[in-house]
Amino acid sequence: IKEKKRHMGDTKHFCPVSLKENFVLHPGLNEHAAKYQEKIYYFSTSENKDKFLKNPEEYVAHNEPIQAPPLRVCLLGTHGAGKTTCARPIAEKLGIFHIQFEEYLQELILPKTKEKVGPDYDEEPEEDYNKMLILSQELDNFSQTLTKTEIEKSKREMELTDEEEAIKANLMDNEALPPEVLDNIVLDWWRKEPFRSTGFILDGFPRTLHEAQYLSEQGLCPDIVVYIQVEESDILDRLFPPCLKKWKERQYKKKENKKTLKDLKAKIRV
Repeated sequence: IKEKKRHMGDTKHFCPVSLKENFVLHPGLNEHAAKYQEKIYYFSTSENKDKFLKNPEEYVAHNEPIQAPPLRVCLLGTHGAGKTTCARPIAEKLGIFHIQFEEYLQELILPKTKEKVGPDYDEEPEEDYNKMLILSQELDNFSQTLTKTEIEKSKREMELTDEEEAIKANLMDNEALPPEVLDNIVLDWWRKEPFRSTGFILDGFPRTLHEAQYLSEQGLCPDIVVYIQVEESDILDRLFPPCLKKWKERQYKKKENKKTLKDLKAKIRV
């Protein structure tokens, strides 16, 4: 027996409520289907189904077809796979934003940290630097001193908020970002202008199962997810030379610091 053809609603198998309220193409489910004006509509949740049934005219097309949201792409891959190299020309060609996730996190705390943090930006141990600072202070006798009020004000300006501390811990030690921190970052790319109407390629997010589950729970569905798979040998060839160069620069800097420290001690003895 030939099955009777179903007439799907304006948004086809996507949830009309998610599209209307969040401008997201969220697939609907068979168990959350409803019929309106001889058409079948599918919803992502039972709550959205109830919203639609209370006021269906708010979610259906009238004089013209319902506008689809712009392209949203998640580009994934291991460190050194070439995500950013691929993402930049794609974003330029498609006329969408390129968002490099970890770089965006760095920019959020950079005004206070003053420099990037994480394994790729290893800081030199502060011991030698602190010694040099103390010796230099003894040598110069502090020709100018900060008042207690100025010191406290400077300290307050440098203190990180709880959100900034969470971001720093994520960059330094891969600590999971709390949902409330992700809310303040990720939701804007789907729901606020200019990203909402332009689209984007999200470079390096989600990085973990926790972050992928967050997207799912928030109903933030990318249109395409691309995973770049690269041989380990290719990544090693790409990353090892700059890492070696950076290591040599750090060793040279450490040697210079020791020389400066020795000169300062000699001046104080004199």
